[in-house]
Amino acid sequence: MVDNIETDVVIIGAGPVGLFAVFELGLLDIKCHLIDILPKVGGQCAELYPEKPIYDIPGFPVVTGQGLVDNLMAQIEPFHPTFHLNEMVESLESIGTPEAPRFRVKTSENGTTFTCKAVIIAAGGGSFQPKKPPIDNIEAYEGTGVFYAVRKMEMFRNRRVLIVGGGDSALDWTVNLQPIAKRLTLLHRRDAFRAAPHTVEKMRSLVAAGDMDFHLGQVMGLKGEAPVLEGAVIRKDDGSEFLIECDVMLPFFGLTMKLGPIADWGLNLHENLIPVDTEKFETNVPGIFAIGDINTYPGKLKLILSGFHEGALAAQKVHRYVYPEKKLLFQYTTSSTSLQKKLGVVA
Repeated sequence: MVDNIETDVVIIGAGPVGLFAVFELGLLDIKCHLIDILPKVGGQCAELYPEKPIYDIPGFPVVTGQGLVDNLMAQIEPFHPTFHLNEMVESLESIGTPEAPRFRVKTSENGTTFTCKAVIIAAGGGSFQPKKPPIDNIEAYEGTGVFYAVRKMEMFRNRRVLIVGGGDSALDWTVNLQPIAKRLTLLHRRDAFRAAPHTVEKMRSLVAAGDMDFHLGQVMGLKGEAPVLEGAVIRKDDGSEFLIECDVMLPFFGLTMKLGPIADWGLNLHENLIPVDTEKFETNVPGIFAIGDINTYPGKLKLILSGFHEGALAAQKVHRYVYPEKKLLFQYTTSSTSLQKKLGVVA
């Protein structure tokens, strides 16, 4: 049975930026449904680094990826958003006018059709998948000895862990997993890193103290009867090879982003990103907005807090489409009676 749902706004992407957009829309009495290809809310924060500390969220000296998602979910609970997870938007069709936009949004998983007055794309970089190292038979070890993300740190307690890579993810998890691993080794092809200097310095201090190992080289093969990993064969620049014994290998080679159907929605894409204005973060199609990592504009910073700002301004313009006859009076949350009623602060 095909569901037909009518709502004010459809948000594509249920990561932190999409979740905060629910709050900003809710303040303006705008109802929304969220669609995400992942099986749970939180986007990359929940999928790739739920236990990784984040330090640049205002008001939180430190918060984990999952902790941020949990707080956002608690913040938007009074507005009762509806989530459609494990679904991908297959098509987006304009059925209105530039002055009075309306859209028909369809998903591919179960054929749900949404009719709405505005669409907010908060899809991060699109659907993403890890870049895998070119190692024969690596798939046979995936999920037991090879992992591309850390979802529960306890999985690696008292295990021999090999981390491969030289970026932020590799160095951050080197520092975070070292205290619980039986022995941790970092492998990179060169002695230079694309990571925060203080994290690199922390890693070097651990190596100098003998608390972990660091080697130069590349993984050429895996040892052990699959799916049980016993070690990795490493080749150095001089052509010689040696074995690093390990129970777990974590290759952090980055992510491959795929826009998927977004590329076919008539948006003026620029290098797989969606250009927007900085007044209301609207695209070239009236009524379609893009916030978070998916958009681009002069001076763009790919930070969660930037996405929060973008969502707040987008909500102001969305209000004009949802309530064209209603004048928008800006209110601070401290003086919003309607919000306080939703929160149960006042009767």
